[in-house]
Amino acid sequence: MSLRRAVLNLQLRLMEKPHLARARDPAKLRCSFERKAWCLFRSPRGSRFERETLGDVPVLWASGPWAMRDAGPVILYFHGGGYVFGSARTHKAMLARLSSLCGLPACLPDYRLAPEHAFPAAIEDALDAYRALADHPGGVVLGGDSAGGGLALALLAEIARLGLRPPLGTFAFSPLTDMTFSGPSINANARADVLLPVTRIGDMAQMYLQGGDPADPRATPLGADFKGAPPVWLAVGDTEILLDDTRRMAARLEAQGVTTECRIEHDLPHVWPLFQGLLPEAQDTLYQVALWITSLSSRPDES
Repeated sequence: MSLRRAVLNLQLRLMEKPHLARARDPAKLRCSFERKAWCLFRSPRGSRFERETLGDVPVLWASGPWAMRDAGPVILYFHGGGYVFGSARTHKAMLARLSSLCGLPACLPDYRLAPEHAFPAAIEDALDAYRALADHPGGVVLGGDSAGGGLALALLAEIARLGLRPPLGTFAFSPLTDMTFSGPSINANARADVLLPVTRIGDMAQMYLQGGDPADPRATPLGADFKGAPPVWLAVGDTEILLDDTRRMAARLEAQGVTTECRIEHDLPHVWPLFQGLLPEAQDTLYQVALWITSLSSRPDES
């Protein structure tokens, strides 16, 4: 069995396609995901973790062995999980690895989750956390994956709309950018996507939106205004149902004059960087985004 196939099988066991079907009991779902994430995802030796509160939002700082919080930019990263599950703990190993590669600390907010906290709770928490970090002397880099990637992009648009100090840049792995699910890849890749079940995305949207407008730019950043935004870096696999969420997002950003880098990788699972230490391509992608983040920190602050 190839390493990639072994990792895909691990991912299926970790996430399990019926997971959204069990979301009527979010507490059990979250507990199961965190337990499995703890077993599979390992942080680099010497990583440091620290709890804090930014505004009213609890956060976890993840730092690689050489990262210094006061020596440069910080990464504000939003975890994925369909706005229903996932946490700073499930993603801390990946961010500790990224921190070790770029030498910068990462801050992971535990934003409020659905269905207990419906839209726009997540974007409100994201904005609250960003306001608390916006004046960091070295600047802020936004990041996220899946729903958290969509949240990071929605936050980027909100920052521009409100006239706040902009981040240095934003990156996203396999972001969910369209809560109307209008992209052709939703159906075209339904069989190829090893993780996300097309039959359950409507349930996820209902749990999160609870009557909110799916086209609201805070939920669907694909429709947001990004004019004047700093650079954006995106990555997605060509077999993902969210492939077109990324492709169309990149096209919209470029049309609005935003410097955009979009990487479409072949035959890789949803948010593959989570599998750093298991999948070579995961380490490669984290290294690529670390180089991109490092290049941002050398750009002059134009705010």
